Amino acid sequence: MADIPESAISEKFLAGSGPGGQNVNKVATACQLRVNVYALGLAPDAYKRLKTLAGSRMTSEGELVILARRYRTQEANRSDARARLGELIDAALVRPERRVKTKPSKAAKAKRVDSKKARSSVKAGRGRVRAID
Repeated sequence: MADIPESAISEKFLAGSGPGGQNVNKVATACQLRVNVYALGLAPDAYKRLKTLAGSRMTSEGELVILARRYRTQEANRSDARARLGELIDAALVRPERRVKTKPSKAAKAKRVDSKKARSSVKAGRGRVRAID
């Protein structure tokens, strides 16, 4: 997992939503993690990938917002949010492999044209038969 400075992270606990009954209504167990992406010191290409991966979770001020409310306890949601943050940053740090452009050979082009001509003649032979005068 990427090394994230604590100064870049701020946590806030909110009342969760969904099933859970009285516990959900009374206890603030959902964890909202806000991370200042600029403080992470990512390379420009990694920052661009992180922005793409984060999508709507990234604010215009450069903050990444992760909301974890999967579990019933604050601590479990806190660790879940941090784990998801780490996975997101690790995914952004992976540089995609460059695609090597290839061209078909002359023989492959010729073979393709020949097969097209053969197919064309087969289809041309399926037309309406006309009487020869």
